[in-house]
Amino acid sequence: MSLRSNRVGEQMKKELSEIIGRKIKDPRIGFVTVTDVAVTGDLQQATVYISVLGDQEQREKTLQGLAKAKGFMRSEIGQRIRLRKTPELFFEFDESVDYGNRIESLISQINSEDKPADKNEE
Repeated sequence: MSLRSNRVGEQMKKELSEIIGRKIKDPRIGFVTVTDVAVTGDLQQATVYISVLGDQEQREKTLQGLAKAKGFMRSEIGQRIRLRKTPELFFEFDESVDYGNRIESLISQINSEDKPADKNEE
């Protein structure tokens, strides 16, 4: 059953990206990237992980706009994907992008601190 839920999640990810980018005209919704969709095994609920370009205030406004347009997106997905019942959508921020950027900055900071020490030894 997980194979089917993964396939449905990937299809929903593609469709939601297009719906958010082209169909929703809410000014609160900024530059949104759908990074992943996790669908439960019974295909009743889908958690949509998003990444938003902007500060914390912009992220919150985007989440409010997406919550307001949840019904429209669900009906659009129902028309595009043939399922007996369209999954209920839940939106969450994808923290893995921020976490990856933080790790990358720490590594580059460590590397920049090591280079001057190497030159002093020579």
